[in-house]
Amino acid sequence: MAVQRVVIGVDSSTQATKALAVDVDSGEVLGQGRAAHTVSTGEGRESDPRQWWSALGAAVAATGYSARAEAISIGGQQHGLVTLDAAGAPVRPALLWNDVRSAPQAEALVDRFGALWWAERTGSVPNASFTAAKWAWLRENEPGNAERVAAVRLPHDYLTERLSGVGATDRGDVSGTAWWGPSGYDGEVLAAIGLDAATLPTVAPPNREVGLSRSDSPVPQGIPVAVGTGDNMAAALGLGLEPGTPVLSLGTSGTVYARTLTRPNDPTGVVAGFADAGGDWLPLACTLNCTQAIDRVATLLSLDREQVEPGGSAVVLPYLDGERTPRLPAASGLIHGLRHDTTPGQILQAAYDGAVYSLLAALESVLTPGASSDPETQPDQDVPLLLIGGGARGAAWQHTVLRLSGRAVRIPPAGELVALGAAAQAAGLLTGEDPYAVARRWGTAEGPLLEPIPRDADAAERIAATLRSADSLFGVPATLSSIE
Repeated sequence: MAVQRVVIGVDSSTQATKALAVDVDSGEVLGQGRAAHTVSTGEGRESDPRQWWSALGAAVAATGYSARAEAISIGGQQHGLVTLDAAGAPVRPALLWNDVRSAPQAEALVDRFGALWWAERTGSVPNASFTAAKWAWLRENEPGNAERVAAVRLPHDYLTERLSGVGATDRGDVSGTAWWGPSGYDGEVLAAIGLDAATLPTVAPPNREVGLSRSDSPVPQGIPVAVGTGDNMAAALGLGLEPGTPVLSLGTSGTVYARTLTRPNDPTGVVAGFADAGGDWLPLACTLNCTQAIDRVATLLSLDREQVEPGGSAVVLPYLDGERTPRLPAASGLIHGLRHDTTPGQILQAAYDGAVYSLLAALESVLTPGASSDPETQPDQDVPLLLIGGGARGAAWQHTVLRLSGRAVRIPPAGELVALGAAAQAAGLLTGEDPYAVARRWGTAEGPLLEPIPRDADAAERIAATLRSADSLFGVPATLSSIE
């Protein structure tokens, strides 16, 4: 009888760490664990990276299989700026992806070189989320802290290094910094933001171990530690994503992406030209306000998140933390079109509509030839959307996506896709398989298909008209693609 092989996949996200113990051969989730993080809710969004390490240990232990793990990999939240001193201790709390204080620095970087230069050089036009803008913010606002920095890491890099003792990153996650391109770290960008390349980790090849686990790790000493990747790249791995299949992810933030074989190049800045966790590309667009924003609106209305009602003329743009797509970092939420007979349930449905409209407009940008030069892998309307993330299980989210997209939607049953993708990467170290192939063998993307329904063009037009008329309120033009 074959001996069962177990790997651990980890998702270190914005608010919690999740860990899965997975059977290498069957893909069965044998155990899982979760431990929360604290995120500041003041002027910015920050977390102490040492919390992530503690949560990693707690989550891995809670799987019940930590002692049997034969390999481990980390998927982590993208863009976060982790700054370490010469002793390896955090200089300050990490600046998270949804900290938009660096919007002026991002704008200055785009003005300095031009959007087309950035798109051609790094694949993406920087915005407030990108790590390069966060480093520029730190140098301008906390020069004393910047002077103390001996090492700069992304969140998953920090955890991988604590596991293995090796300072390494991968092409997927590092492609979200705006200081890396296909030829490596960009010296001109680093000079512009005053960052020494010596502080950065080695970009390790995908699908290889970066080192072995240390004695203080929550797994057995001496097992392979994979290079890991960013959370979106790990989720694509977890789905075994084939080129050309569109994905819509409903989490704290909303993301839309598709895997392509050639490098994206979108000078409008809507689509980020990320690399994937292998050797391909993952053009992606992101909205800051997704499930958390809708839950907040429901709380303000004293409703359960599923207590939506159809009808009405209300439009809600739930930009509670500013917005990334459209690029409105200083925006706040907006409610328009209230009538005397508008109900709380209709307002909540309008909030869902506003969030989904932004995501579908972003997806249209991802799927246009301007976002990717790989027309042969551009999906058509007959390809179902893969709906993933915490919101994908919600009936209100599902119906809203169906209603506003007019497309079929498939709901993969696999939960915790980021951790599952990390597990597939760890499994590949043991079997020699490509992690995408591991996940496909596990059947992770199989799930019920929701047939398309007629698209609600009236709701889409109300939202589009409100965006057009709200430019003066937001202070800058709303550069959101129409999905009319």
